[in-house]
Amino acid sequence: MALSKIFSAALEGLNAYRIDIEVDIAQGLPGITIVGLPDKAVEESKERVKSAIRNSKQRYPQNRLIINLAPADIKKEGPSYDLPIAVGILLSDGQIPDLDFTQDLFVGELGLDGELRHINGVISIAQFAAKKNYKRLFVPQANAYEASLISGIDIYPLDSLSDLISFFKKEKELIPFKSKNIELDKMVDDYENDFSHIKGQDHAKRALEIAASGHHNILLSGPPGSGKTLLAKTLPSIFPPLEEDEMLEITKIYSIAGMLKNEFIVTKRPFRSPHHTSSNIALVGGGSWPKPGEISLAHLGVLFLDEFPEFPRSVLEALRQPLEDGEVTLSRATKSLTFPSRFMLIAAQNPCPCGYFGDDKHECICTPNQIINYQKRVSGPLLDRIDLHIEVPRINYEKLTDKNKSTSSSLIKERVIKARKIQEERFKGLKIRTNSEISARNIDKFCRLSDPATNLIKNAVNNLNLSARAYHRLLKLSRTIADLSESIDIEENHIAEALQYRQKEQKLF
Repeated sequence: MALSKIFSAALEGLNAYRIDIEVDIAQGLPGITIVGLPDKAVEESKERVKSAIRNSKQRYPQNRLIINLAPADIKKEGPSYDLPIAVGILLSDGQIPDLDFTQDLFVGELGLDGELRHINGVISIAQFAAKKNYKRLFVPQANAYEASLISGIDIYPLDSLSDLISFFKKEKELIPFKSKNIELDKMVDDYENDFSHIKGQDHAKRALEIAASGHHNILLSGPPGSGKTLLAKTLPSIFPPLEEDEMLEITKIYSIAGMLKNEFIVTKRPFRSPHHTSSNIALVGGGSWPKPGEISLAHLGVLFLDEFPEFPRSVLEALRQPLEDGEVTLSRATKSLTFPSRFMLIAAQNPCPCGYFGDDKHECICTPNQIINYQKRVSGPLLDRIDLHIEVPRINYEKLTDKNKSTSSSLIKERVIKARKIQEERFKGLKIRTNSEISARNIDKFCRLSDPATNLIKNAVNNLNLSARAYHRLLKLSRTIADLSESIDIEENHIAEALQYRQKEQKLF
């Protein structure tokens, strides 16, 4: 047989699509040509495949080999085509039986000795294979658990190319990897920080509870050492546990980014804390082959930006569209890729360069111009997308040494879960998870106001000159506060509390 066709898969964003590997053994001088817009890693596969076939005790054809990766107008990247190329060569040369491979997908990187190595993005490939009704997916042993999270397809884990050849020749049996069910009830939350360990800051804790309940963005501002970072790092301990579909969604992102490491599935909400020197691409994603950035790695979790004004202005402005839409689109010359980025933003900042402006215990040494320039580093439109602006003051000695324990994270978490259950029931049948995702189209439907609440918010909009976005965010925040008190309508006290969390102007003199 001179011509063979084997099916593999490639990644585009978080999704996979089919790649046809066509191998033709032609007349001519020995050599191998790969066409179909391969990148350097695919080009180099010819050497890996040649050594892997020979070290698997098979004959490498001494003819001219032409390998086409179709569709030919889409760029191919990565080493995952090694295995299907090797299978195609052996099939064309008649060294393995001419079986029906139309219902099979092959992915995997080959070592020079024929061993198969871990590749990225297998869970997306498995999801594609199951959706398109393929029967078998052949993957490296290291990817078997991850692929098995998707039901509806037989996963065949391979240690080496020799195992696959022996299987096709019926010299060895391969047993499909048993699908793994995610046992949600056996997962135990284990967090280093707990709200019971934090002294004082009751106002900030209440704000974090509201933020976690409705997935609202929050800005913590205060002098150095007041506990802003600790509060932010403790927030994950009150988040509701992930649902199975959320785990798979996050795992897909981490798999494609090559960040699963020794884990096979992400079971906790992400908490990403990039340094303020991070670039635009590091935060948003991108590159010649676009990969998810920090905002996508924080999907359904927390993106914590400490020293908020120290981030470059261009980096902060790039957050505006993802904060609004819950996704980020990366456009390149040949294509556009969209990654999910529905994260909760927690930002922390000092009020001025020295950190002590407004502190009653420590004198600020900054000039008015320095303070103004520092506060202007974060633009108004970005601050307008943050629902809760919280002052975190210095903690005095009495509170630091208070022996009475604060409310624990577990108790706060129960209230958060109860509020999330109310939202789940409210948005049943819609692609909305939390109050922060309510669109302008549905805001009147889901944010019903009592008469006193209507009067209060009317006065607030007129007197505080709130923008349309600020008005809608105020309503959504009030809806979350009402859910925590299990109120059907938004009452006057809910609006009043939400107004406390609006951005406040600080006077310099």
